[in-house]
Amino acid sequence: MQAKPHPCSESSDSCTPATTPQLILLCTALIMIAVGYGGVTSSSLAFGADQLKHFQNNASKIESYFSWSYATSSFSAIVGSVGLVYLQENYGWRIGYGVLVALVLFAVLTFFSGSVWYLRLNPTKNLVNGLFKVMVASYRNRNIKLFSGDTELEYHSKGSTLSHPSGKLRFLNKACIIQDPERDLNGEGTAVNPWKLCTVDQVEELKSLIKIMPIWITRIVMSLNTCQGSFAVLQATSLDRHIGSKFQLPAGSVSSFALVFIVAWIILYDRILLPLASRIRGKTVHFSTKSRMGCGVFISFLSMAAMATMEGIRRAVAINEGYENNPDGVLHMSILWVLPQYALMGFAEGLNAISQNEFYISELPKSMSSIASSLYMLSMAIASLLSSFLMTTINNLTNRGGKESWISSNINKGHYDYLHWVLAGLSITNFLFFLAFSKAYGPLKDEKFEAQGTAEDGKA
Repeated sequence: MQAKPHPCSESSDSCTPATTPQLILLCTALIMIAVGYGGVTSSSLAFGADQLKHFQNNASKIESYFSWSYATSSFSAIVGSVGLVYLQENYGWRIGYGVLVALVLFAVLTFFSGSVWYLRLNPTKNLVNGLFKVMVASYRNRNIKLFSGDTELEYHSKGSTLSHPSGKLRFLNKACIIQDPERDLNGEGTAVNPWKLCTVDQVEELKSLIKIMPIWITRIVMSLNTCQGSFAVLQATSLDRHIGSKFQLPAGSVSSFALVFIVAWIILYDRILLPLASRIRGKTVHFSTKSRMGCGVFISFLSMAAMATMEGIRRAVAINEGYENNPDGVLHMSILWVLPQYALMGFAEGLNAISQNEFYISELPKSMSSIASSLYMLSMAIASLLSSFLMTTINNLTNRGGKESWISSNINKGHYDYLHWVLAGLSITNFLFFLAFSKAYGPLKDEKFEAQGTAEDGKA
């Protein structure tokens, strides 16, 4: 059996459709890629952070680790979007995928070669199951009356690092209140029914997850801006993609501009700005996580405004040159015109994406490291789904009455500039929400520790 359909006939437009076994093979491969990628992305960042837990000045080490981890990923994406696209266009898909297989095999062997030096933490519980238990237990114990300053309540702290729950989201505290020790606890001091009585740590884990959700949502909205890959290809196809006299950038590689600026920003920030600031202040300096997240959200608005402006200019040039009905026509306009919009997008991602991952890892309990490192990719996945919904909605609203849709397949007749002004409006609204959520969140854990350290130094 052949793994792929027969090639299409050059003499006609007919193609042999894929058979059921061929489709099953393809879908199985895609599922395996998704599972493998999900497994790596959900644990690699947390695993790397675990290796740094015993270092002094941990916050600075973690910040640098996240920066260079993201820089490495971005550099790999540049190689993929330029080098592999070039191989596939000039030597075929078989060579392109063969190179990928070899690289993945090399990565696996490299990872396992260092296994003797890794710090490995053994899993102690099913975290997701514990979160559901807290929700169920707090609902089942909803009739318990809570009073502020109540010190007579007994909490289930067996096996917990905390003896009392925090005062925020107090309705969840009902999940860890012991009403009758003889009925609720067994001889070992653990809960008879863990779906009605949870530990203090379990309650605080759910509280931590709920607390970061508003800021996490701002990342979803920001990720909508990076889900416009098809537009980037359409726009690049209409521009002169020659860089120099010999090299022509593939249209599918135009997104690599943003990746280049991400890597450039990380090098500038980690190797120049931070050391310079530390030298000026005479101590190790790292800019606050929330400040970097907020700057990233605001710059994402600027990138959408720049993209809308650039597309308006490109569309006007296309119409003036007589290409309104010819979306395949190449304008007398260089691909370098798109550099400002991708520079802003790269800086926004470099600021926000890294600090978001750092925020999740540092703010959630250590037991939730895998969930923390999964939240960024989860926001990207949700943004992709929302982007499809947004595009469908805009298309349905703008093509009424026989009008040309804003997101027409003919980029010169459509109005992708209007689309990006909509995204710019969403982005500035998202920034305002971020400011409100950030203020409501209060100081981060690292900021609290620094404040305590400063107070102790002052007393000394």
